[in-house]
Amino acid sequence: MQITVNSDFVVIPEGWFLMGSEAGQENERPVHRVWIDCFAIGKYPVTHREYKIFIEATGRTAPPFCAEAMFAAAELPIVGVTWDEAVAYCEWLSARNGKMFRLPTEAEWERAARGGREGALYPWGDKAPEQRPFAGYDPTTGGPAPVGVNPPNDFDLYDMSEGVHEWCSDFYDYNYYSYAPERNPQGAASGNRRASRGGSWRHQIKFSRCAARSSLPPSFKYADYGFRVAMTIAR
Repeated sequence: MQITVNSDFVVIPEGWFLMGSEAGQENERPVHRVWIDCFAIGKYPVTHREYKIFIEATGRTAPPFCAEAMFAAAELPIVGVTWDEAVAYCEWLSARNGKMFRLPTEAEWERAARGGREGALYPWGDKAPEQRPFAGYDPTTGGPAPVGVNPPNDFDLYDMSEGVHEWCSDFYDYNYYSYAPERNPQGAASGNRRASRGGSWRHQIKFSRCAARSSLPPSFKYADYGFRVAMTIAR
């Protein structure tokens, strides 16, 4: 099943998966079984072209890096977006299309990134990121590569763990896995940071593993932070 709204969305089937890694950082442990309900997620991170439509429609200020050549091309992932701005984009898209768009949870993001490859290090398997054609960055500019230049994972999702760190909906808690619920975990109840996932053009290796966790205060605007839109599917 395919859903197309502005850009392609892929339906991720409901099911169990093993979240986390015993070989990673302490905040990725313990490895635990998680159930995720069916949801949809964008094939690609939100692009500069898509975000520009949002800016023009709402009168919002463009992110600080939009005018720089290494970030300005239409099919590059948008960067420099705060967590609140990413949420506002999802709300605008929801109002425009009549569907429930939002940021993915950490658990949804990892389920999608794994593409059904239980235990694999990366969305594409165990090959190191630097052995990929672009490793998430464009060697001619030093910045992010256009979306979709590398092959997709087994769920047909592109740029999972490549290009930009992607905001998630959750409040971040380093120890969350020690008490997270088994079904559809939503993150900590409160906190000072929001969770993010995926490697970026700046940190290709450190955060590229499917299980690697990262976070940032929600007001920060970094040149390697973007987002991908998820969609709730009514049951």
